[in-house]
Amino acid sequence: MQRSISATDTASVTQGRERSTGDLAKAAVSGWLGTAMEFMDFQLYSLAAAIVFNDVFFPEINPALGLIAAMGTYGAGYVARLAGAVYFGRMGDRLGRKKVLFLTIALMGASTTLIGALPTYAQIGILAPMLLVVLRLVQGFGAGAEIAGATTMLAEYAPPRRRGVLASLVSLGTNTGTLAATGVWALLVAVLPDEQLVTWGWRLPFLMSFLLMVFAVWIRRHLKESPVFESRVDVDEDGVALDHSDLVALVELDADVEGTLDAAMRQRKGRAFFLALGLRFGQAGNSGLIQTFLVGYLTATLLLDASIATTALLYSSLVGFATVPIVGWIGDKVGRRPVYIALTAAAVVLAFPLLRLVSEGHTVALTLSMILLHNIAVLGLFSLESVTMAELFGARTRFTQLALAKEIGGIAATAIGPIIAAALTVATGSWWPIAAMIVAYSVITLISAALSPEVGGRDLVRLEDAA
Repeated sequence: MQRSISATDTASVTQGRERSTGDLAKAAVSGWLGTAMEFMDFQLYSLAAAIVFNDVFFPEINPALGLIAAMGTYGAGYVARLAGAVYFGRMGDRLGRKKVLFLTIALMGASTTLIGALPTYAQIGILAPMLLVVLRLVQGFGAGAEIAGATTMLAEYAPPRRRGVLASLVSLGTNTGTLAATGVWALLVAVLPDEQLVTWGWRLPFLMSFLLMVFAVWIRRHLKESPVFESRVDVDEDGVALDHSDLVALVELDADVEGTLDAAMRQRKGRAFFLALGLRFGQAGNSGLIQTFLVGYLTATLLLDASIATTALLYSSLVGFATVPIVGWIGDKVGRRPVYIALTAAAVVLAFPLLRLVSEGHTVALTLSMILLHNIAVLGLFSLESVTMAELFGARTRFTQLALAKEIGGIAATAIGPIIAAALTVATGSWWPIAAMIVAYSVITLISAALSPEVGGRDLVRLEDAA
């Protein structure tokens, strides 16, 4: 039976249902594995777009325009991610984290596998890139709430004083996925002649991802729901208390996609949402430029061997296995805000000198510069982002707002950034627009961090946002 409850009463709930160490381990593995799969899928795609998709799906235009077209298909997935964020995010806030995460990983895995089975432009003409875009949209729709859900789940499981280092496992998942995809592509470009790479070699990573999807789905079937979600008591517009079963019933009455999307987009966004959006902007934009566009620029424009850039990212991902948990641990000790400020300031200072070294094409200098820039401006920021954004939002709409902030930032920065960078580098014939964009993205996050409250260790059962 529903009961009247005040806002003060709901705020007094400060402890979620207890979970064992084994439950916490399962949540950590689930978050790590699902995020690894998401980023492996997207890195497989982004590297394929940078290295071969202009030949496989856009062979009748010049290489520079082919790169822009391939980056356009890469960016299309980020539009679908927004739809997935608002749909699955709202469902996750009302139905639960676990069930949504099961759906998102299945969608991602199926679409990624099917990309590897697509016919080429030479076989079916314009229909080939059209099908590629369709699968990219499906992939993006599933991925739109994956990392937000994994972050929410693990943050709500973790003890407050260890939340940063444990939530960094989600970020390590991104690094694991990036490493796996980059490693596969580095191997392919090293051992296969260009002709074999374009004709059949590019398909192998996509088809093999099916095995990872099966394992990830199995893990999530055995995961318990978030203790914060199960213990949460919310109130409706009339001040009537809604417990877990009430929220599930509401979802069953409000299950249509159009209604859910509309409700999520109309949901009130406060100061915390815009701060989170700014925190996301720098990491997302820098990721698209460094992990995606820069690989294509070095290969298609500077005519360097493709293995040079992919190997540099491979080494950088290995270094990231130390960077990510260390940043998470420091954030637990000194707070999220000062670490954010230090990393973004370093990215601003180092962007131009490091990009200049990269553009000169000397293998050792290029590799070291990419490692340093990637770990500071992408991996370090992402380690903080996962937990900070979860702590900024209240329990009532955490999943939805976190997913929306991530995906709107992704569209504004990651999806559009490589396309703008491609156009500017073609127009100027130089590397400096890449560095300028990294500085601009980092400054946005620097300002957002300076304006944000310190949220380290915040009680995640509280319904209200931190700002």
